Amino acid sequence: MAARRRPSRTTRHRRWGPWQWTAYVVTLLFAGVLATQCYYFLQIGWWVRFDPSSTAFMRAAKARLRETDPKATLKHEWVPYDQISRNLKRAIIASEDANFVNHDGFEIDAMLGAWEKNQKKGRIVAGGSTLSQQLAKNLFLSSERSYLRKAEELSITWMLEFWMNKQRIFEIYLNSVEWGEGVFGAEAAARHYYGIPASKLSAWQAARLAVMLPRPRYFDTHRNSPYLAQRAGVIVRRMGAAELPQ
Repeated sequence: MAARRRPSRTTRHRRWGPWQWTAYVVTLLFAGVLATQCYYFLQIGWWVRFDPSSTAFMRAAKARLRETDPKATLKHEWVPYDQISRNLKRAIIASEDANFVNHDGFEIDAMLGAWEKNQKKGRIVAGGSTLSQQLAKNLFLSSERSYLRKAEELSITWMLEFWMNKQRIFEIYLNSVEWGEGVFGAEAAARHYYGIPASKLSAWQAARLAVMLPRPRYFDTHRNSPYLAQRAGVIVRRMGAAELPQ
C-alpha cells in the first residue's frame, strides 16, 4: 500500500480557523515589535561611544527638501560637548526641561498635565516631554502625534537613560535637534542665525535659539516675532538657575 501523503504546510494553514489565524498574526506582530525594540536597544548602546550620523528627523527633512530640490542637503556639523556654549546649554534646560539632571527621563506631572490639556482640546496638542523624550523621538520616530507613538517614545527614553549618562544624552540632543528648515544641531544653528560657532553664543542669542525649539521652521521664517523676543527675555532671567550635567 502506498504511503499516505502528509498535508502540506499551506494545506494545514487553509484549515485553520479564525482563532488560529488571529494567534498567528498576533505572534508575527509581537515578533516584529520585539525585533524593533532590540534594534533600538543595540543602536543606542552603540551610540554611547560613537556619534549618530543622522536621525529619523534628519532623514525626513532631507526627503521633504528633495521633493522640490533633488540636490538639497542639510546643514549639520557635529561638535563635542565642550565646544558648545554653556549659555546655550543653560538656555535649553531653562526653557525645555528644568529638572533634566535629576529625573530618570520622565516627568509624570508634566505628562499628566499634557494629557489633561489634550482631553480639553479633544486632540493631542501637548506631550509633556523631557529632553530625553525629545531625543528619543528625534532619533527614531516621526513628528506624528499619537498615543501609540508616545508609548514607543517612552520605551526608547528608558533605553537612553539605561545606556547613557545625562551629559551624553544632552550632547547628542544638542547635535541633532532641528533648528530650522534643514538646520540641525547647535553648530549649524549658530552659524545659520548668527554666523558664529556654537562655542561663541551669547546669553541672549542662546535664549532665542532655545525658544525656537518647539517650532523651529516657523521661527526660521519669523525671526522678528514679538513672542520670540519676549520669551527669550524670560529664559535669560532663568538661565542662572539651570543645572548642567557634568
